[in-house]
Order: sequence, then C-alpha cells, then structure tokens
Amino acid sequence: MNTEVTLILLAHKSRELVLDYIKNIYSKFKIIVIDNSNDTNLKNLLKQNYPLIDIYLINNNGYGNAANYGSRLVNTKYFLISNPDVKGIIDSSLIKFVKAANKLNNQFSALGPRYLNANPKSLKQSQTDKDISELRFLSGACMFFNKKNFDQIGGFDENIFLYFEENDYCKRSKKFFKNYQINNVEVVHDAGNSVSLKNEKEVQDQRDLRSWHFVWSKFYYYKKNYNFIFAIVLFIPILVRTSLKTYYYLIKKDKINYLKYKNRLSGIICSVMGQKSYKRSRF
Repeated sequence: MNTEVTLILLAHKSRELVLDYIKNIYSKFKIIVIDNSNDTNLKNLLKQNYPLIDIYLINNNGYGNAANYGSRLVNTKYFLISNPDVKGIIDSSLIKFVKAANKLNNQFSALGPRYLNANPKSLKQSQTDKDISELRFLSGACMFFNKKNFDQIGGFDENIFLYFEENDYCKRSKKFFKNYQINNVEVVHDAGNSVSLKNEKEVQDQRDLRSWHFVWSKFYYYKKNYNFIFAIVLFIPILVRTSLKTYYYLIKKDKINYLKYKNRLSGIICSVMGQKSYKRSRF
C-alpha cells in the first residue's frame, strides 16, 4: 500500500457510486469514507468486503465540514478529496499528482485534474499544451492537497454548507501558495448525480436545497472576500430579478419554477441579513 497518499471520499446517499469508485484502488492506497447521510448499510458493506477502508458516519454539516473532518484523520503527506461521482481516478492518477507535487517542490495550495466533460461556461480550465498550469480556482469535486499546506491555509470555511467553498479556499490560499491543474490526470465528473434520490419529493427537496444554498453561499463569498458593499451592489439586480420571477411564476401557477425562485429569494435575504446557512434536507 502506498504510504504517501490518502484518498478521502465524501459520500451522501451515494452507496453504489462509492462501491464502484473504490474497486480500482482498494488495497493500493489508504481510503477514508466520510458519509454524512447515516448510511449504516454502506458501513456494513465496506466492513465486510473492504476491511482496510475506514468509514465514518457524521452529521450533515456540509462539504467543508466533511472535508475538514476527513483531513484531520490523515497521517500521510498528501491526500485527495473526491466526490464519488468523479470517474477516472485510478492508482496512476494519484502517482501523477505526487509527481506534480514534487515538481512544484510542494509549493501549492491544491492540485486538480482535467475534466473531460466540463462545461466551459461553468468551469475554466487551462490549455492542454502544459502538464502543469496555474489556475485561480479549482473544482471541489476532486482536489489534491499537501496536508501541511492545507492545515496552514486553514482548510475549508465550515460556515458554507454547499457551493463556493472551493472558491473561498482557493481565494484565501493565494497569500500562501498557488493552485494548479494537472492535465495528464483526466477525469469525468457526473455532476449533480452523487445523491441517489428515491422519489419526486426527494428530487424537489434537492432542487430547493441547491437553489437556496447557491445564492446564500455566493453572497457570503463576495461579502467575505471583498466587502459587504461590493456584494450588495453585485446582488441588487439579482435580487430584483429573482423577486419578479418569484411573483411571475406564482401568478402562472408554475410550481417548480415558483419554488426555485422562492428559495433563491429566501437564500439571498438570509445571507444579506447575516443569517447562517441553515436550510437542510427534509429527508
């Protein structure tokens, strides 16, 4: 077993994805699964079939909280945090990350892979002509860290439940190190499909949750990393547009879009008022 890298899988109602992910790297690297959906069945399956894997069931306090919890369990020089809906991470991927870290003399805040299916409008990536390229921000779906550097930067902001936690980390880390994309580590991210939902009520619940937290976290991010006035000016047109759409879809009796914009409006107002990111799943 490689003694330099630990793999941390962040799981939430994603049993099958976790089991599929670990097939290619089990017994080659230390693996820690952090599950915040109280999936005792997953815990039992791992203990029975993959006894070398450590699994921890924790309360659902968001991505940053789970990532920080996992990082405190790491006793190797490096660790990779990944969502289970990332496909393509094998043993050679982790070795490539280690080689890139050594080339950079371990002077980095985080390393990320190249996403083969990424939407260029939502994720900016580097040109492919260089193996290692500096980027301002990396996707939180898959990030490779030097534990010492991660601890120095302070890990993720646990005030953020969902969205923009990786942006905040990358922004804060710039006073210490830079972020890099490693282009010879290629993955596919099946974004939005890491959670297994049972029925339409759970689907709607996830829509509500994501709509609320996206705007809450976005305002919080700009307020924290720039200032309150900048965030207010940025959000005035968003607030007006969201309010109009909420009432428009209410009149149209379009329930799905009404709930979408109603939750966005609530998330914006709560973040502006300095309230915590309190919204959680009903299931």
